[in-house]
Amino acid sequence: MFGVCASTWTVGDVMALMESWYPAATAQSWDRVGLIVGDPAAPVRSILLALDPTAAIADQAVAGPSGDGQSFDMVITHHPLLLRGASFLPVTDPKGGVVTTLIRSGIALFNAHTNADVACDGVATALADLIGLRDTTPLEPCGTDAEGHEIGLGRVGTVDETTLGSFADHVASVLPAGPSGLFVGGDENATVQRVAVLGGAGDSALEVARAAGVDAYLTADLRHHPASEHLEGGAPALLCGSHWATESPWLPVLARKLREAARAADVELRVEVSTIVTEPWTSHRVTQGELA
Repeated sequence: MFGVCASTWTVGDVMALMESWYPAATAQSWDRVGLIVGDPAAPVRSILLALDPTAAIADQAVAGPSGDGQSFDMVITHHPLLLRGASFLPVTDPKGGVVTTLIRSGIALFNAHTNADVACDGVATALADLIGLRDTTPLEPCGTDAEGHEIGLGRVGTVDETTLGSFADHVASVLPAGPSGLFVGGDENATVQRVAVLGGAGDSALEVARAAGVDAYLTADLRHHPASEHLEGGAPALLCGSHWATESPWLPVLARKLREAARAADVELRVEVSTIVTEPWTSHRVTQGELA
């Protein structure tokens, strides 16, 4: 199915595999997904997975799996490098620097963004599985995949009946550690059993979560006014993690899928998940001042 060599895939082979799992046609119209940098004919023996195509990730890709300068052949990220057109990409520009670093080392860069968000085993499902949701379905259905599975943004499922406070403690214990932590909005003694999740920015689905009749909604990047106005209107309670922490659980899932596909095809492939936390924040302080 993939490639002309029985023991090695090419960038194009990996692209075809990703397309079979996360079709580009299911991405949002504003999104940019696919091969950003690289030669589809180049061989791929090692892949680095990360959420963001930052300079630190590019440097890690150059350093290679063993850190000895034998670089990764390919980087797959969730987020695109650019969402808008660019006329200039000099090395002095952060995005241009990433492109230059990767091209100099012959490293391909590919991304799957909203097409991975809506997939039945994509970003939202990874988050739902991480926190233990059962019997999940899409929060915002948008169609079916080639195998007939319903796809869409977010997931809705159930947990054993608990309180918001206990559920928040559980979520905080399993989300990837980062400086932002987990914000909780609502009565911590309230009952939680039905839960919605949406990795990444979740303002747009506040009303959808309410209409779904869930007790709690886990997402990220909630702004002050939308969150405050939502809570004034009642359920669901809100749990707000970081963008990075709510989307990065998909990376180990993707790593397993790639490794399993390579084993099934008798292909040599090393896949690693970057442990670099690409949140913009580096630390967190609890504020302690008083209003005059």
